[in-house]
Amino acid sequence: MTIDEETVDKIAHLARLELNGDEKQEMIQDMNKILGFMDKLNELNTTGDEPLVYMTNEVNNFREDVVKQEITHQEALLNAPKTDGEYFLVAKVIEK
Repeated sequence: MTIDEETVDKIAHLARLELNGDEKQEMIQDMNKILGFMDKLNELNTTGDEPLVYMTNEVNNFREDVVKQEITHQEALLNAPKTDGEYFLVAKVIEK
């Protein structure tokens, strides 16, 4: 499989990226290199090898959740770029 300009355009659209001509060509080259590397990995004989699920044999040591710092609702809203006085206001990103 090779990556072409149409594929890059589709991926860029899904990622909400705007690529110029040079960036598009660079992206095509980079993605084809990644696929080439994956093809190289597929050449390895992994018969009998167990899949690696965890990087170590360590067990999670859970700790108790402790509130270290409390801020009020109004203090939290002070950090927001836009509010209506009670809620954070954000741009709509999903359309029906």
